[in-house]
Amino acid sequence: MKFIACVIALCIGAQSLAAGESVTAIRGVWLTNVDSKVLNSTKNIEDAVALCSETGINAIFVVTWNKAMTTYPSAIMKRLTGVAIDTQFIGRDPLRELIDAAHAKHIKVIAWFEFGFAASYQENGGMLIRLKPEWASRTAEGSLVSKSGFEWMNGFHPGVQDFMISLVMEVVTKYPVDGIQGDDRLPAMPSESGYDSVTVGFYRADHNGHNPPADCRDTAWVQWRADLLNVFMKRLYRTVKAFNRDILVTMAPSIYPWSKEEYLQDWPAWINGGYADLVIPQVYRYDMAPYCSELHAIYAGQVDRDKRDRCYPGILLKVGSYYPSESLLRQMIEENRRNGIRGEVFFFYEGLKRYPAFFKTLYKEHADFPSVTQ
Repeated sequence: MKFIACVIALCIGAQSLAAGESVTAIRGVWLTNVDSKVLNSTKNIEDAVALCSETGINAIFVVTWNKAMTTYPSAIMKRLTGVAIDTQFIGRDPLRELIDAAHAKHIKVIAWFEFGFAASYQENGGMLIRLKPEWASRTAEGSLVSKSGFEWMNGFHPGVQDFMISLVMEVVTKYPVDGIQGDDRLPAMPSESGYDSVTVGFYRADHNGHNPPADCRDTAWVQWRADLLNVFMKRLYRTVKAFNRDILVTMAPSIYPWSKEEYLQDWPAWINGGYADLVIPQVYRYDMAPYCSELHAIYAGQVDRDKRDRCYPGILLKVGSYYPSESLLRQMIEENRRNGIRGEVFFFYEGLKRYPAFFKTLYKEHADFPSVTQ
């Protein structure tokens, strides 16, 4: 209890609201094109935005890139694969429609590059690896890296990195988005990866000709590859900011240190180093004890004191047939407030429809999205 009280005191500090002060907070939802029909029509988009507005949501993190396709007409993907947009959206531009509807309601739109460096899901690499076999990631045994059903491009390959940055910049130069987001697949690579000839060549050049350890979880080998992703993260951040410093660069990684051990995501370095405007760790837990444990770990040691206002937890609102109880939701949000955390982002939008009255009560006061650009 003393530890928790200490954390609360540290986190609340100067963040406490004075009487009558306007509310500033992130109240976000992720919007997908899987297990959701929102993006399937303009009317569905308008209805979803209306519900977000009614329930106090002020930011929508919308899927922009998954399954080797985009949810907007992409000249880059047209040249590379011949498919300009996710085939279910041909003839439309769901990203544009969402931006127009959301901005009319003063809701921020963050373009979420969901698949990141993942090439496909249970498709043995899909069209990207068929067209660009040199982009394949490799295990120590030489097979295509596959983890949790996802098959991966080689995020250490300069060509793959250039491709991903080109997609991000296509969006920010073409659309008035308020920000972009990576997640547990951007920047990320499974810890089993890194044994392709390109990455091995980089390692040899950096280690007097020695090959990387056969153990993919060797501590130094994990950190060396994580550092490569850190360099990419800095490059992505600086590239976006060079175009427009007001565009948010946000990330939603897995929980640390699991994120680094399994996906080489050393994300505390991103936020503490100043090359992520917002980090939204996926604190997806089904009970209060583990939720509190992860939350306190983040705010008590992983995130520097002066960066805590740039870190908001992601909360699970729906996955498959699972929905949290209102009681559990209330407890998690109350725990956030006790720790001086003024907001959260929910995965995902479809769960919002189950709790409209709850959210209207929870977020009854309007909240301005905070200014977090550096």
